[in-house]
Amino acid sequence: MKFRVSMKDPDTLQDAIERAVNEEVKALGFVDNDEAAAVAEVRREKAAEVCAQWFQYGEYLTVDIDTEAGTCVVVKS
Repeated sequence: MKFRVSMKDPDTLQDAIERAVNEEVKALGFVDNDEAAAVAEVRREKAAEVCAQWFQYGEYLTVDIDTEAGTCVVVKS
């Protein structure tokens, strides 16, 4: 059986990006907090741009599920 599922969660993607960026920036060891914040902002924006190909409006994600093949594929938005 094949079917399509659309999911909506306005916070999940943003929260995941935020956590990942914070971990990366912390690992860089910036001494200046303003510099770390600037780098984090740029990285958040870049990550969101990449994710936009799958997440519409930053919160909608659609997947195609094929139970016979055992696959779940994200549909580009």
